[in-house]
Amino acid sequence: MNDAVHYRRRVQEAARVLREKLGEFQPKTAIILGSGLGGFAAELEQALEIPYDQLPHFPVSTVPGHAGKWVAGTVEGHPVLCMQGRFHYYEGYSMQEVTFPIRVMGELNIGTMIVTNAAGGIRRTFQPGDLMLIEDHINWMFDNPLRGPNVDEWGPRFPDMSQAYDPDLLACAEKVAAERGITVHRGVYIAVPGPSYETPAEIRAFAKLGADAVGMSTVPEVIVANHQGMKVLGISCISNMASGILPQPLSHEDVVRTSQQAQDRLTALVKGVLKEWRG
Repeated sequence: MNDAVHYRRRVQEAARVLREKLGEFQPKTAIILGSGLGGFAAELEQALEIPYDQLPHFPVSTVPGHAGKWVAGTVEGHPVLCMQGRFHYYEGYSMQEVTFPIRVMGELNIGTMIVTNAAGGIRRTFQPGDLMLIEDHINWMFDNPLRGPNVDEWGPRFPDMSQAYDPDLLACAEKVAAERGITVHRGVYIAVPGPSYETPAEIRAFAKLGADAVGMSTVPEVIVANHQGMKVLGISCISNMASGILPQPLSHEDVVRTSQQAQDRLTALVKGVLKEWRG
């Protein structure tokens, strides 16, 4: 059995167990909650929690601020499945392991993914706590989750990424933000392998490349979501200013603290999008 066939079988096995635990509940949208942003799951009505370790072949979250469980329920009448904690390349996982949950979402026929993250602000007009709608990304991780044999049932060998972040979802998020008085920015997210924070020289280089925010996640998940035909909305919480922009060191504790402070605005924005979105 080749690696692609074996990988697909593991995805199908995990999806089967998750589907059994969900029962008759069919989520339309999946939401990935980044560092310090897991509190959104408390908004779900009739919530069902499913720890990752109850599913076969699932990785384990090892980073503070990532609870490591699925939470299913409804928000604004919209059935959703939340990932309360994600997996990162820097934890030692392969790109296929990092994106394993996205493949499971595809097996569940989930059509929309909202992905959130905590990111360092490169654009100098940003302030910690700002929300940035991701309109495009730069993959600076030097790897791609689609590398290797393609599974044609999941998607094409060479998927288009010209609209990786769905324009209609972006417009919906901006409309909701305006109606609810939530300030949002559009920008480009650059993903790096981590786990060390970037140097000031790297941040200056990323700015010249056109990046507005930097982080260590999201891009692999978005690539796979696009590969299997999902519509994607990406939201970054600017948890800190990137290295060298302010005269202070960076810490994960500050990232989580600032993200938690922005949770109310992020929650209001996502709830509004779920209420409006009919895709």
